Amino acid sequence: MNMSLMPALPTPTWTIQRLRRHFGMIPAERILLDPPPGTATEKDAYRANEIEGRLCELVDGVLVEKTMGEEESGLEMWLGYILFKYLVKHNLGKLLGPDGFLRLMPGLLRAPDLSFITWARYPRNPPPYPRVAPDLAVEVISPGNTRQEIARKRREYFACGGRLVWEIDPRKRTVTVYTSPKKYKVLGVKDTLNGGEVLPGFKLRVAKQFSPPGPPLGR
Repeated sequence: MNMSLMPALPTPTWTIQRLRRHFGMIPAERILLDPPPGTATEKDAYRANEIEGRLCELVDGVLVEKTMGEEESGLEMWLGYILFKYLVKHNLGKLLGPDGFLRLMPGLLRAPDLSFITWARYPRNPPPYPRVAPDLAVEVISPGNTRQEIARKRREYFACGGRLVWEIDPRKRTVTVYTSPKKYKVLGVKDTLNGGEVLPGFKLRVAKQFSPPGPPLGR
């Protein structure tokens, strides 16, 4: 590969605006500057996630904080509950939540909002950050996410061995199903989401995904 064509990686001298452009114009407050850009390691990510209680992905030597609002968190938990019910009957693999960090490759830690990994691929006695890509990655789109950021994550999941990506948009009330970085189908509330070859037999009306239990009548 022509090294001159490779994208530049962050260094401690980069401005916050350049960092924002590099990471898809995400909000500046999500980009941690300590440790300095380009120098962060998995140990730094572990400290941020496990000791400081901040959910930070490690990308290109930079800690990038995850974002999720109240509505998005509720939808993620609701889908997680539905998937767990399916997996109780079909013990096919492991389901992880938004703090389930995975080492997609050395120096790249990602934590989809939900991850499913088949038992055949999930490592035995895994380290804190297992070296595996999710068979299914679910991202619930928050206002703090950008189109470029989500597209990069999607490319990484597939490049590292992922097979299926669901992108849930609470504002549009859609689920976009990717079976490759560019092959996708947009489902609306009248459609049914299925698990394909990753979750055989799994079906969910999209309308139900956007209708988690609410307060009782009269409250």
